[in-house]
Amino acid sequence: MTADAKRNDLELLSVVIPARDEEGCIASTVEHLHRELRAYDVPNEIVVVDDGSSDRTWKILEQLKLRLPNLAPTQNTGLHGFGRAVIWGLNRAHGDAVVIMMADESDDVRDVIRYWNVLNEGYDCAFGSRFMPGGGVVDYPRLKFFLNRVANKFLQVVFRLEHNDITNAFKAYRKTTIDGCRPLRAAHFNLTIEIPLKAVVRAYTWKSLPITWRNRRSGHTKLKIKEIGSGYVLTCLSIWLEKCLSRGKYRVSRSRTSKGPN
Repeated sequence: MTADAKRNDLELLSVVIPARDEEGCIASTVEHLHRELRAYDVPNEIVVVDDGSSDRTWKILEQLKLRLPNLAPTQNTGLHGFGRAVIWGLNRAHGDAVVIMMADESDDVRDVIRYWNVLNEGYDCAFGSRFMPGGGVVDYPRLKFFLNRVANKFLQVVFRLEHNDITNAFKAYRKTTIDGCRPLRAAHFNLTIEIPLKAVVRAYTWKSLPITWRNRRSGHTKLKIKEIGSGYVLTCLSIWLEKCLSRGKYRVSRSRTSKGPN
C-alpha cells in the first residue's frame, strides 16, 4: 500500500521490547540495538518491559540503565502476558514512531533502521516479512513453520492481504497509527495480529519489506502452541466483523481529515 509523499517529521523512535525471564540474552539484545541506532543517528528510547520475570532480567536492566541513558526499563505490575506487556510499553513510550521487537535476539537490529526509514517515507506502518524474496529464517522449528504458513495464508484470504507474514510481532508503526488502533485488547500473542489487522482495516498505509529471523540461542520460547487457538480466532473474527461493518468508512474519513498519506 503506497504513501503519497515523503515525510521527515518523525523525531523519536521508541523500541518496545517485552521480556520475561530473558537473563541470558536481554543485555546483548539491548546493547546491539543501542549500537545500531547510535551508528545511524536515530533518536531513540528503548522501552524494555519486564513482564514478571523470576530470574535476573530486571537486575540486568537496572545495571544497563546506568550506562545507557536511552534505556527506559519498566515493570509490568498488572496482569502478565505478551500482549499486556507490549501494551504496557506502548502506553509508556514517548516516541512518535514505535517498533515492537522480541527480547531473544531473533529479530535483526539492522531491520529496525530499515523500518525507521520506511516510516520516514510517509508510511503509517512497516510490515516485515521473513517469507518474501530477500527475507529469511534460520533454524525455524518445523511445526511452528507449518502453523505459521497456514495461519498467514488464512489471514491473506480472509482480509485480502498481499502481505504474507502478518503474525510476526516485529513491526513498526507511527504513534498516530497505534492510537488509531485502540483499544487494544489482546492479552497474549494474539496482539501480533490485532494491531496490524486493525491498521489495515482502518485504512492506514503500510509497506512490506524483507527481514531476517533466527531462532533464539538462549532461554525458552514464550509462545506455546496451545495458545494458537481461541484467542487468535476471536481476535481475527472481531476485526473481520469490523471490516464488514465499516464498509470503507475509515478510508473515507481518513481521506477527508488526514494530513498524511492515504
